[in-house]
Amino acid sequence: MLDKFERYPLTFGPTPIEKLERLGAHLGGKVEIYAKREDCNSGLAFGGNKLRKLEYIVPDAIASNADTLVTIGGVQSNHTRMVAAVAAKIGMKCRLVQESWVPHEDAVYDRVGNIMLSRIMGADVQLVDRGFDIGIRESWQEAIDDVKAKGGKPYAIPAGASVHKYGGLGYVGFAEEVRAQEAQLGFRFDYVVVCTVTGSTHAGMLVGFAKDGRERRVLGIDASATPAQTKAQVLDIARNTATLVELGRELSADDVVLIEDYAYPIYGVPSEETKEAIRLCARLEGMITDPVYEGKSMQGMIDLVQKDYFPAGSRVLYAHLGGAPALNGYGYAFRNG
Repeated sequence: MLDKFERYPLTFGPTPIEKLERLGAHLGGKVEIYAKREDCNSGLAFGGNKLRKLEYIVPDAIASNADTLVTIGGVQSNHTRMVAAVAAKIGMKCRLVQESWVPHEDAVYDRVGNIMLSRIMGADVQLVDRGFDIGIRESWQEAIDDVKAKGGKPYAIPAGASVHKYGGLGYVGFAEEVRAQEAQLGFRFDYVVVCTVTGSTHAGMLVGFAKDGRERRVLGIDASATPAQTKAQVLDIARNTATLVELGRELSADDVVLIEDYAYPIYGVPSEETKEAIRLCARLEGMITDPVYEGKSMQGMIDLVQKDYFPAGSRVLYAHLGGAPALNGYGYAFRNG
């Protein structure tokens, strides 16, 4: 599906799939739980899902003769960290707009974790006191204009790389990679669980798995707390991506399965249930999930298993998208583990 698109390799190769034996047994053993470890996909600044997307965006950035990558996220954005890493890798400058998307308890929230790594990698970090929204942001456009005004040549990458024209391609590749791994494993996964916020990870998977009729088996766990906006954006990105890869069929709103029950209290703030899911996964499997994204999708998957959402015998693939460095900004919440 992706042969005609140029890819700039930033990842190690196919990410491993591991069975979460102890977690599955703890939850009753009715379903088999596996994790695909996108958090282990690269040596660039702890990796994560954004790199799959950026592999298909970087060739366009290079071809544009840009000298500065400009993007936006929250203070503890995984995406901005990865754009900073990619800029360093390909020899470009980096301008990051970090908005105040999350209320926080830690006094050092804007000095540790993802944002600290971005600063270490040489990014020009700008803190902006504006709230959360998955749409196109005024402060991002202002930063692009500022780079131009100072003589630079910016290349604009939206939040999460999601509404970029190539933003969905990386996770079409994820689906193709899973199909190849399924052939080696000798079975197919019945469901894929993924965290959904800006939408292109979910959208790319949806398109990739639509090739074999499994688009509605991709379960997005909303962590945005703006589900209507998120679902619409997933569908829009999926349709654009489907056109690019010549899927050959129309996608509908019903193809976007978004479960809205776990994003509370708001984006970026973990509930007590999210914290417990993080602890449970860590203590049973040694697998670290974060408070913003993976903790909420892990909470969702655990709860769905406990509620018998998945038929007995199902094989569930949890997409671990990375993000553990953000835990450093939540030291107070986890001060006792």
